Amino acid sequence: MAKAKFSITGKNDNPTKFVAKARNFEIVIDEPENLGGTNAGPNPVEYILAGYAGCINVMGHIIAKEQGIELNGLEITLEGDLDPDKLFGKPTDARAGYQEIRLQVKPDCTATPEQLKKWIDEVESRCPVNDNLANTTPIKVEVV
Repeated sequence: MAKAKFSITGKNDNPTKFVAKARNFEIVIDEPENLGGTNAGPNPVEYILAGYAGCINVMGHIIAKEQGIELNGLEITLEGDLDPDKLFGKPTDARAGYQEIRLQVKPDCTATPEQLKKWIDEVESRCPVNDNLANTTPIKVEVV
């Protein structure tokens, strides 16, 4: 199968607010007021969590269908911890990104615990966002 390519383009409205276009959608990214933003949208690290939740949702439903699990609904909660010192240029040995992300899924179904274990293991292994967060992805940055 050919590789699928996804892309966004965008431009800043102010130092903390960035407006991106993905297909026909506008995505507003901003910082909360307590971090100097205008609170016009979620911040970048919140979008990471939202993207992860969205991917878990899609993969959860696809794999449930493949495994014969009738999934009536799926509640997903994500939270992550990061140390903002690096972000703000303070001396630290901590990395800039999340030190840990915690994912809770609450499927509405009648599957057994064994079926759910097999299901969530497959969801984790096939979710592209999970893969990107768990593994190093080469990034090429170019200033033009």
